[in-house]
Amino acid sequence: MEMPTLDEPTESPQRLWHSSWPTGVPRAIEYPEISLGQMLRSAAERHPKKTALCYFDQKISYQLLEELVERFGRALEERSIGREDKVAIFLPNLPEFVIAYFGALRVGATVVAISPLYKERELTHILADSQAKVIVAWDRLLPLVKAARAKTRLEHVLTTNGHLPPIGISTLPKRREAQNEEDVDAIILRTDRTSKLVDVQPRMDLALLQYTGGTTGVPKGAMLTHYNLVVNAVQFSTWLGMKAQDIHLAALPLFHIYGMTTSMNAPIFASGCIVLTPDPRDTNAILQIVEKFKVTIFCGVPTMYKALISQPNIRRHDLSSLRICISGASSLSSQVQIEFEKITGGRLVEGYGLTEMSPVTHVNPIDHPTKNRPGSIGIPISDTDAKIVDTETGSINLQIGEPGELVIQGPQGMKGYWHGEEETGISLRHGWIHTGDIAVMDSDGYFHIVDRKKDMINISGLKVWPQEIEAVLCENIAVKEAAAVAVPDPESGETVKAFVVLKDEYRGKISESEIIKFCRERIATYKTPKMIVFRDMLPRSSIGKVLRRELRAHCD
Repeated sequence: MEMPTLDEPTESPQRLWHSSWPTGVPRAIEYPEISLGQMLRSAAERHPKKTALCYFDQKISYQLLEELVERFGRALEERSIGREDKVAIFLPNLPEFVIAYFGALRVGATVVAISPLYKERELTHILADSQAKVIVAWDRLLPLVKAARAKTRLEHVLTTNGHLPPIGISTLPKRREAQNEEDVDAIILRTDRTSKLVDVQPRMDLALLQYTGGTTGVPKGAMLTHYNLVVNAVQFSTWLGMKAQDIHLAALPLFHIYGMTTSMNAPIFASGCIVLTPDPRDTNAILQIVEKFKVTIFCGVPTMYKALISQPNIRRHDLSSLRICISGASSLSSQVQIEFEKITGGRLVEGYGLTEMSPVTHVNPIDHPTKNRPGSIGIPISDTDAKIVDTETGSINLQIGEPGELVIQGPQGMKGYWHGEEETGISLRHGWIHTGDIAVMDSDGYFHIVDRKKDMINISGLKVWPQEIEAVLCENIAVKEAAAVAVPDPESGETVKAFVVLKDEYRGKISESEIIKFCRERIATYKTPKMIVFRDMLPRSSIGKVLRRELRAHCD
């Protein structure tokens, strides 16, 4: 894809972070030119009998995982799914997610990971935009899939109930002609026939379309290649010093790029064991899992760590196995970090990433406590450059301590946005990803996020775009115009508050709760405004743009 030229290239940054570089981590790495499928096969060849996945009391070895992936690939081939076709995965953290993910990649298809929290309109948009031919869905979500299917190019719907048998993948409900469920392809992989591992060009072929808000809030698919994702798996596992003996807790959702890389791809590269938990909000279950499986590495978001240390029974659990914990997606409180480390004895540090970078770009060093800077996102990881530029043109490098936009460059950076050449040109300029986050770099090369350029709302690490919420609000026949903003929330960090102007004929005839209910039926619950404020008008600039900053000022 040819990228538009919006400004002149800027000079390379001063790599001040090299003075704080962690011991034992190379600044440059020679990355394997392999596909993600080859990465899994390599782990299976090195450690065939080693446990790859744990799900409650079920254990799946690397050898069996590779076999299940081969069989799922064969099921896709039998349905004429192959190179460049899109396979959507609409699942929570189940073994089937891992099997479907690598099974799709095995035949050269591209994965489209979709949040199971999404409602019909969100699901429909992603399926239609990605042109997915297959969806692998949790059977509880089948009504949503059926509702969306008519507006998409879906040819096959594969469902699972989340109870994987010892071999194969069982999908329910099975086809029942009496209930007219011809649209559901129920597959049971109990065949000796397997798929061949399709050769791909790792730097060119897409492995993943990962949807994100981009710069406008309209969900766009970031195009990530096999090379992008393998590179970031290698970078992250190297930074943390992952070993085959490590036990990883996959509480982060695997459909999210943060969980996908840190809790699935990187552990598989290192041949580690992944313990899957489908509900990251169940803090009691997380404590029990850490103790039972002797988890050594845990990646999460600040709300998880805050919830864990708030558990009154946390000290009854033996959490001493925890070696490294990473917090990302939003700012980590130093008090939470200190208390968590005190209770567990493990190291908890903050990192940073974004979908367009596969996603990890910054992490605090973990080799010595003095190198961890609370309140900072750390330093760029191996082969990754970052700098601060002016917010107006994005072409002027700023000095140490000067706030500006954080821009990043590295081999884990996306090819661009799917069907989004204009947005690609805005976000990706001369190889640098423009994050939209306002940051400063200190004299030791540590980066600190101080504000954001975008209006994005961050709810427990999940990104919510005001434009999407406002579009839903304005679909209500009673609403004339609306604006959504972030407000602080003690549990999730931020939540959504909406200011609504009603049409004259509906004033006094519709309630705040009715507006909230209308939204909840159309978008994921976490996106739904928790507060509605009716106003006569919205504040606007001289050119008519809604002043969200002014609305936020009234929320303090």
